[in-house]
Amino acid sequence: MQNNFALIRKNIEKQIVINDDEFRFFSGFLLEKKISKRDLFLKEGEVCNYTGFVNRGCFRTFTRDDEGNENVTRFAIEDYWIGDLYSYLTGDVSPYNIEATLDSTVLIIHKNDMEKVYEQVPKFERFFRIIVQRGYIALEKRFSIDLNSSALQKYENLLQKFNDIELRVSQKHIASYLGITPESLSRIKKKAYKKEG
Repeated sequence: MQNNFALIRKNIEKQIVINDDEFRFFSGFLLEKKISKRDLFLKEGEVCNYTGFVNRGCFRTFTRDDEGNENVTRFAIEDYWIGDLYSYLTGDVSPYNIEATLDSTVLIIHKNDMEKVYEQVPKFERFFRIIVQRGYIALEKRFSIDLNSSALQKYENLLQKFNDIELRVSQKHIASYLGITPESLSRIKKKAYKKEG
């Protein structure tokens, strides 16, 4: 099981210094969960009282409008944290679905257990504050890109962030994330390939 924690430990140690005892205490609260392709990590209408670390696989976060159309807001691959931070912090139900796009493995820690970690190893509060700040910055950057970039630029930015995303999610989901139709995505991809050549 300890090998399953290697990636999350590296993720944590990018931000804070921890010793073996501190990590052992934290990892004692982690629950490893296998999530099959198309199964949900979080379902809209639930309270998100846990956070997850993607150890293997890929997820998409999406909402549904009144007509049932899906709007993809985020992708997460290995070494990413997932969940609905607003629901986690407020206790309100989440409007989001978080679905595995591949067979995936997540390490989950519940909010109550995280509070125990904060009490015993306070530096983890700093770690999660940094994670929240980075998430906010990524959200602001995405918002700015959406406002100020062409569809082609948004597509190129997505590939820069997730270079193999097209192997992990469907074209329909990529189009939804970019706010365009799958047909428009096909045209954009042709332009991008011409640009490379």
